[in-house]
Amino acid sequence: MLYYAIVTLYVIVCALLILTILLQQGKGGDIANAFGGGSSQAVFGARSGATLLTRATSVLAALFVIGALTLTVWGQRGPGSVVGGIDAPPPAAAPVTPPSGNTTP
Repeated sequence: MLYYAIVTLYVIVCALLILTILLQQGKGGDIANAFGGGSSQAVFGARSGATLLTRATSVLAALFVIGALTLTVWGQRGPGSVVGGIDAPPPAAAPVTPPSGNTTP
């Protein structure tokens, strides 16, 4: 149950990281201008918008790496087995061969 919660959180972090990267201002025509992001700089200020997106990208990138490492370690352990604590059965005894009845007359 906890594994699925971590995977869901990881997918949300990935989606937010993609969005923050796409909203950052590039050198040329970027996606922020296509969706009206050029006017959003007036809300955050000329420099604080870049700082906010830069900090959000840094935090989300750190969460991405931590989540990837967590899921990797968790996946290496593998699922627990139902019969993990049960001892193996004893080895089967070797079959007994009857003595050969070859008697020469």
